[in-house]
Amino acid sequence: MHQGLSPEAEELYLAMLCGSPAEPGPAHDELVRVGLVRNDAVRPPRSALAAIASSHEAAAARARETAEVLAAAYAEHGAKEVDFVEVLTEADEVISTFEEMQGQAKCQVRALDPGSYLSPQPEASPAQPPALARGVAYRVVYDSGLLQTEAGFASVQESIAAGEQARTFPGVPLKLVIADADRALIAVPTVTGGNVVALLIHPSVLLSALIELFEAFWRMAVSITPGGHADTVEEPTTATRRLMALLSAGLTDESIARELGVSERTVHRRVSRLQQLLGAQTRFQLGVQASRRGWL
Repeated sequence: MHQGLSPEAEELYLAMLCGSPAEPGPAHDELVRVGLVRNDAVRPPRSALAAIASSHEAAAARARETAEVLAAAYAEHGAKEVDFVEVLTEADEVISTFEEMQGQAKCQVRALDPGSYLSPQPEASPAQPPALARGVAYRVVYDSGLLQTEAGFASVQESIAAGEQARTFPGVPLKLVIADADRALIAVPTVTGGNVVALLIHPSVLLSALIELFEAFWRMAVSITPGGHADTVEEPTTATRRLMALLSAGLTDESIARELGVSERTVHRRVSRLQQLLGAQTRFQLGVQASRRGWL
């Protein structure tokens, strides 16, 4: 599935916008494939961005379905009978395993967090600060609903301040923690409610699938920046929608400034703010994120 332009293709597209001739090669072929170049002429990126955004939504739907199937299958059908899955039924055992996984991690901890099944906001783990201190990287995708509460937002910001990389996505389907590529822990609420069954996954095809599941959500999620929560409340404004439309049409900063009646510096500042807000490293990524959110 296409996840966006390669750096080489993006650089060529921007160069062609400025009048440089098309250069045959993989980057040019990529631009033709996604519809940004036709007959060696650049095309407005809006339709291509919409197509990419649609593919993200389709991937998210498939990922959620996969997550539900994995969790349901191993919670209901003989998980105790396979040697790469352990069923943990006691809360103390689940918590101690979670802490142990972080304590033994050597490189990275990856997690999907829809919020605790027993409380509405994420809960800080005492094992995280020591792990971060010894160089373990943390990447966490939080359900966007967590950021709607003051307690949830404050908890996520505290983790970011400690060194965690955090992103957000609507509808995170399950609570998942992966330590390096060695073990994964899935928390599954019981049918009757009130308790949580956890599945501890050891190296296997299932563990590889869970790692790919996390990486798919990480690619689709939007970065959470320190203090960025309040900036999202009133967006997109009419001015933001107009700016994004002009950017998607391929206009230069000079042309956009003339259309909006502002300085080029103002245009650059507004674009930089939107990139930070949506976690986009480039303007093309900004367009993808804006299109996926319905800002175009």
